[in-house]
Order: sequence, then C-alpha cells, then structure tokens
Amino acid sequence: MPDKQCLLMKNLILLTLFISISIAALAQKTSNTLSLIPQPASIETGSGSFVVKNTTFIEVTSTDTGVIRVAHLFSSKLSTATGYPFAVKQRSSKASAQNAITFSLVSDSLLGKEGYTLKVSPHSIAVAAYQPAGLFYATQTLLQLLPREIESKQVVKNVIWSLPAVTITDTPRFGWRGLMFDVSRHFFTKQEVKSFIDDMVHYKYNTLHLHLSDDQGWRIEIKSYPKLTDVGAWRPKREGKWGNLKGSQPNEPKNYGGFFTQDDIKELVQYAGERFVNILPEIDIPGHSMAAIAAYPELSCTPGSYNVNSGEKFMQWHGNGTFSALVDNNICPAKESVYGFLDTVFGEIANLFPFEYIHMGGDEAAKNLWEQNDTIKALMAAQDLKNPEEVQSYFVKRIEGIIKSKGKKLMGWDEILEGGLPPEATVMSWRGMKGGIQAAKEGHHVVMSPSDFAYIDYMQGDPITEPLVYASLRLNQTYKFDPVPQGIDPSLILGGQANLWTEQIPNMRAVQYMVWPRGLAIAESVWSPKEKKDYNSFVARVENEFQRMDLRKVKYSRAMYDPIFKAAKDGGDGVKVTLDTEVPNLDIFYSFDETNPDEFYPKYTGTLTVPTDALTLKVVTYRDGKLIGRQINMPVVELRKRAGLK
Repeated sequence: MPDKQCLLMKNLILLTLFISISIAALAQKTSNTLSLIPQPASIETGSGSFVVKNTTFIEVTSTDTGVIRVAHLFSSKLSTATGYPFAVKQRSSKASAQNAITFSLVSDSLLGKEGYTLKVSPHSIAVAAYQPAGLFYATQTLLQLLPREIESKQVVKNVIWSLPAVTITDTPRFGWRGLMFDVSRHFFTKQEVKSFIDDMVHYKYNTLHLHLSDDQGWRIEIKSYPKLTDVGAWRPKREGKWGNLKGSQPNEPKNYGGFFTQDDIKELVQYAGERFVNILPEIDIPGHSMAAIAAYPELSCTPGSYNVNSGEKFMQWHGNGTFSALVDNNICPAKESVYGFLDTVFGEIANLFPFEYIHMGGDEAAKNLWEQNDTIKALMAAQDLKNPEEVQSYFVKRIEGIIKSKGKKLMGWDEILEGGLPPEATVMSWRGMKGGIQAAKEGHHVVMSPSDFAYIDYMQGDPITEPLVYASLRLNQTYKFDPVPQGIDPSLILGGQANLWTEQIPNMRAVQYMVWPRGLAIAESVWSPKEKKDYNSFVARVENEFQRMDLRKVKYSRAMYDPIFKAAKDGGDGVKVTLDTEVPNLDIFYSFDETNPDEFYPKYTGTLTVPTDALTLKVVTYRDGKLIGRQINMPVVELRKRAGLK
C-alpha cells in the first residue's frame, strides 16, 4: 500500500510538472511579439513572460492622486476583458510583491513629464515615471504587450494573459502630439468626443484640438451671446456632395446640428485631463464666421441677411491657391464693437479650458470684399495700413491682446503671419512646412500640421474608391512626416498634429475610417525617435493593430492594400498602365474581361497594355495566397482621362 501511494504521488508530481511546463510554453507561444505603436525609444527583450492571473494585483507606491487614478484606469481596462478583479493596493513594504504590477514615481527628471520605464519579468511588472502622465503612457504600452483580446469590451475566456519579458525606457520626441477634430461642419456629441479621446490615447496623443466654430455651425455655449447657439448651431440637413448642396430656404426647418453646453465642456475637459489630454479650443476668425454672423449680422462689414451655411458654395477657388468670397463670411476687423464681442467670447472660453493656448484660426480670410468696403478703407486710412494683409495683421494683434488679457497664449494658422505677427504668437503651419519655417526663423514657436503629410480628411486611396475630396494622402506619405525641417532650431518646434476637417465626414464611423491608420503614422512621427522609424516594420505593426481595432469595434481604412494606378499613352491612341503598392509583399491579379479576378487570374508582373475593346480593369491584391485587399474596378475611360486621352 505505501508503494502504491508513493507511485501515485510521483505520478501527481510529474503531471503537475507537465501541466506547468505546458502552460509556460503556451504562454510564451501566445504572448504578443513586440508590436508597439508608437515605437518606444529603447527596448531590451528578456526571457520568459509574465502571466496575469485572477490573483494578480496592482500596487502603488505613492499617495499621489494622479498615480492612483492611472492605476484604477488600468485596473478597469484589464478587468473588462479578463474578468479578474485587479485590486489596487498601497505597497506595504519596500520590496515589490510577487504577482504584482507596481506603479512608482521616481526622481529621474530625465524621463520628463511623459517618459517612463517598465520592466516585465516572469514574476512581476514594475512601472516607473517622473510624473503620473508617464505611468499612463506606460499602461498603453502594457496593453499592447498583452494579447489582442485585451481590447474586447466583454470577458474573453480561454486566453492566457501573458506579456513577454522586456525592459523599456521611453520618452516622447515632442511635447505636442495632436489630433484636430472639426466638430463644426458636422456636430459630434459629447460621448462621441469622449470615444475620440479614448482612441487617441491608445497611441500616446496628448492634445485634442477642437474646431468649435465655422461657417456651418457654432458649437459652444456663450452665455453672454445666446444666439450663437440658438441660431448659429443649426441648419437644414443636407445629404450629398459638399459644395454642391442647396442653401437654406425660407421657412425651412433648421434642426440639424447641436452644441456643447458649458457643463458639457467642463465634463470633456475633465475626461480628457484624467487621460492627460489637453483640449485646445479654436474659434476661427475673422474668416469662416458665417454661423456667428447669421446669429449677429452686425458683426459683418457687409449689411445683409445671413444663414448658417448648409454646404452650398459661397467661395470661389481659383485653382492656384487663391480664392474669393461670393458671400462675406468675415467678421469685420474695422468695427470696434467686434472686439468687445470677442473679448467676451474669449473670456468665457478662457474660463472653460485650462490649456495655456487658445486658437484663433485666421485662415482663408477672403479679402476681395474688404478691398471694396468703405468701413475697411476708413480703418486702413486711420491706422496707416497699406493693404488687406496688414488689415488682417491689425486684427490678429488686437486678438492677441485680448487672448493675452485672459492669461492665455494665441495660436493661429500660418496665415496670421501675413502682414506681420505679434512676437508671442504661436503658428500652426498647415500650408506645407513653409509657414512654420518662416515663423521659426522669426523666433516664433511652431506646431507643424502640413497638409501634404497631416491632413487626414484627404482621400487615402484611389479617387474611384474613396469619398471624393480635392486631394489625396496615402499612408506611406503620412509616415514620412518629420516636424523639424532642416536648418530650423528644433527647440522652436513644439511638435506635430494631424487635422481632420469634417465637411464630408458626417458620422463617427466615417471619422474613424479617415483617422486610422494614418493617425498611427502621425503618432509614431511625433513620439518615436526619428532614427527608430522604419516603414516596413510600421506596416507589420499596423496590421497587428487592425486586429485590435476589430475587437474595439473601431472602423479603419484598408486602402494601404489598394494598388496605385499610373496611366500613360502607349505612343498612339492606346493606354498603358503600371500598378504599384504602398505596402510590401503583395500580389496583384487582374482582369479586362469584366469578370472578377482572384488568385487564379493573371498576375501583374509589369506594364499592362489596355485591350482595344476593354471597358474595365479589375484588380485585387493577395498576400501568401490570401485575399487582403478589396476589388477595385477601374473604368478604362478614367484611365484614358488620366493618360491625357479622350
């Protein structure tokens, strides 16, 4: 009997050992590879992995409220997918506990406000930062180290929640890492803005630029001027091609729109602040002011009746970067009452937003009507202003004084440089890098958001597949963004930002589709060291992130898999076509016979000559025998047009 008990005991020990080894091996197999966006500054991989269990807990070594808040946010996120409780405890001894995730503040000022270190070992995870923001960004890295199922919004079973052993030291390249969200052209609710914040902090963005006023809507309650939202926040609903819509009709209901109350703004500021995001408010003046003028027509230099724009054409674009107004959408820089109005508006805004900057817009102020206006002419004579650009400069300087009087700093689009700029103003450069370069050379601080890299409302695939916008910006071009031009003092470049204008983006699913994955490219450009950037590595990490976005139910574009068409004359009346891809290792299959191609169709290997009678070139992309891109049907008539043929 004792021999049988001994044998049984040996078998139990062997079985336990086998199970332990199997679990460890499975944990190692299922743990994530280091697919991180943005790429950290320094990574050292170790051996083994840490497995999060239902007994794992979070401990903090500080009584700082920010540290405790970060710990609870992380605990909540982990609990959602794992179903584990993750108690947050104050450390009771100097030694870090086994099976714990420990958050600590350290005196290493080299980490700065947002840097962190984290060490994952098989027994514990230690996270350290100089300030709580760094701990928060460390948690975003930890989430990306966990299996992708951590992104689920419900409990996922039968997952081993392992993280590979690794030591990471990370600090951001820039302090300004922004996304601009235009909530004026179409209104987005408080909850939708919160979800936008949730998405951006995954990738360590820290600035949300809210474009709160434009010709199509005034979106923030100003208690001293209630008609700004009673009138300026509403218009008739229109669906169709932007710029080709019908304007407001007499007696037509104006029930499309909305606005944020001041309580809404306070709630958003708090929500963002808890996630270490600053909100930059923008009131766009003197141009882009139709909604304000509809509410208070006396703000205009041009007497008349005004409506909030519904998407109808009111500007004439001349194709060379110049434009003129068909309807005056500028508030009047020559009326003293305008400055009293703006003093009150910016006073209320300054009280709502703790961020140090207020953005005044300043872009695309059409000056053709100023040139004909007697009130403007009188201002020019009184102030010895030589041209309309100096009129705008006069206006900008007055606004800078108002904003400064509220304890804030003025920021504006690069047009505020025209005619001369107040010495303390900060420029956000959107018309390429040149405005930012000029501003920096003049000693101004700059945020780079150039349209040729960072305008994520542009089409991201071929125009025949995308909602039609006037320009294109593919992912590989976005990834080339570097906010610091050669020869410029880098200390004057605060950072970079991607801008999402929403004229043709009416809902959150469309917002997500436009932001991701190009927002990932900008995130890496403003966080990661320049020398760490590698496009092929980035593409692989984006593909991993797509799977995580699927679990978060975030919509994204797969346009990076779409072929790029280049059409040219073949020497006669025919067309030759070359196809390229912006991501590596794709196979393109095609047809000209109106049937739908797959991997058994001809494979593209070089320039194609379009058959005389073909109507459509259909293409589709595969990788390793698996369909990866959408089918694109390119009309031959479009190819002929692009080749310069009729």
